[in-house]
Amino acid sequence: MINHDTPQQNLLLGALPADQYECLFSNLERVPMPLGEVLYESGEELRYVYFPTTCIVSKFYVIENGASTEIAVVGNEGIIGISLFMGGGTMPNRAIVRNEGYAYRLRRHLFIQAFGHPPGGHYDGTLHHLLLRYTQALITQMAQSAVCNRHHSVYQQLCRSLLQSLDRLASNELTITQELIANMLGVRREGVTEAAGRLQKAGLIDYHRGHITVLDRQGLETQVCECYQVVKTEFDRLIPAYRNDPLTPTVRTVHTPESLKANVVHLPLKRTGRRKPVMAPASTGS
Repeated sequence: MINHDTPQQNLLLGALPADQYECLFSNLERVPMPLGEVLYESGEELRYVYFPTTCIVSKFYVIENGASTEIAVVGNEGIIGISLFMGGGTMPNRAIVRNEGYAYRLRRHLFIQAFGHPPGGHYDGTLHHLLLRYTQALITQMAQSAVCNRHHSVYQQLCRSLLQSLDRLASNELTITQELIANMLGVRREGVTEAAGRLQKAGLIDYHRGHITVLDRQGLETQVCECYQVVKTEFDRLIPAYRNDPLTPTVRTVHTPESLKANVVHLPLKRTGRRKPVMAPASTGS
């Protein structure tokens, strides 16, 4: 996994004033986020919030027959755990790592404290306002995804998904199978095969054994529907770009992904769908 990251690569953390960052997030833990790792299931309450830096997490909704659709993606622009500051406690969806990398996590009680009025620190509402603006942008992404899935072709949806990934990664290479893409878009694998073949034939991507390399981003942007730009414009408007110089506070690194198994508190809530894995590490693809 890529390990040349700092907490401030997450745009929300990077937008905080230095004194607030030092005071509020001295307890950040750096954790590996392996492909296919489930951060939470429907109805489970998180013990941590996560600030991705070099990974991408998909939010999936799974219906009773096991079928699934991606409703949002979260990368270095966002946070996993909005239910903890919105007051709901849980979410009716599943969060799974779709591009491996790293994230920084903060224990639930420390995050809630930071979101409110941290003792001993200067509070001016910066974090509060950042997270509310991010939530608005996330709602826009979810709504536009629903429109796109209903009205646009698999070809256009695939273009949108690839561009959204590129916006959140430092590389133009993605490790992803056609089966995984089909689960994300909620379509048949044959439709993904046809769409990926068209993109490869046009010279926009190279697809081989579960790896996609985007060769022509500008060309990809000419093929995508308007949904991509609607969401990107809203994120650019609401989420400030990285602006702080890198800081070097003490951040504990958790070296083993086994620690991620303690992410959630299990609650006696009714689930919205079956527990059926939709994303699993795979070294090959069609």
